[in-house]
Amino acid sequence: MPSDSAPAPVYKRILLKLSGEALMGSLNFGIAPDVMNFVAGEIKSAIDAGVQVAVVVGGGNIFRGEGLARGGMDRVTGDQMGMLATVINALAIQDSVERLGLEVRVQSAIRINEVCEDFIRRRAVSHLENGRVVVFAAGTGNPFFTTDSAAALRAVEIGADLMLKATKVDGIYTADPFKDKTATKYEHLSYDEALNKRLGVMDQTAMVMCRDQKMKLRVYDMDRPGALLRIVNGEPIGTLVTV
Repeated sequence: MPSDSAPAPVYKRILLKLSGEALMGSLNFGIAPDVMNFVAGEIKSAIDAGVQVAVVVGGGNIFRGEGLARGGMDRVTGDQMGMLATVINALAIQDSVERLGLEVRVQSAIRINEVCEDFIRRRAVSHLENGRVVVFAAGTGNPFFTTDSAAALRAVEIGADLMLKATKVDGIYTADPFKDKTATKYEHLSYDEALNKRLGVMDQTAMVMCRDQKMKLRVYDMDRPGALLRIVNGEPIGTLVTV
C-alpha cells in the first residue's frame, strides 16, 4: 500500500503490454536477466503504490510465427509456436517478480496446466483484487491475432483503467525518430488520428478495439527508470491515446 506521504495513484488497475523483443536487452536472442529484473522492479513500484497490475507479453525474442510463415511454414502452426514462446516469457516474468516478494499468476489462453492456469476472466480479476500480478500468456489463443490485440482484449475484459505499451521510444512520433531526425512527438492523439495517419502504434485490430471500448492507451519508454510509477501517479509521460 502507498505510504501516507506518497501521492495517491490516478489509476486503480492497469494492463502493461511488453514485447518479447524488449526482454532481449542487448542480446540477439532470448531473455536478458538485467531487463527482467528492471521490469520486475517497475511492476513492484506500481503494486506498492496500491495499483493492480496485469501484464501481456509477446514472444518475438524467442520465436515469430509470422516470419517463418513467410518462409513456407503453415501460418497456424507458426502462430501456435509463437504462443508457446509467450508462455516462456510469462514464466520468466513470474519468477523475477516473485523474487521481489510479490504473488504472481500466469494465465494462458491455451491449456498448459502443468505450468500455469487457464485464462478465466473472473479468476484473473479476483487475483488482481487480492494484490497479485497477473501475466497473460499465449495471446488470444488464436492464430492471426497479435499480442497487441491480446493486450487490448484483456485490458477490456478485466476493466483496466489504462493500457500501457512499453516501447523503445518515449512516445508516438510523426515518423520513426531513429530514422527521421525531424520527427516530432505527439503528447496526445485520438485513435482515429492514429489510425488515419498509420502511425504504427499497434495493429489496427487492437486500435479499433481500444477505440470502440474507450480504453485509454499510453505509449512510453520502458527503459526510463521510475516511469511506470510516475504514470500511474498521473504524470503525462509518453503519448496518451484516447477516443
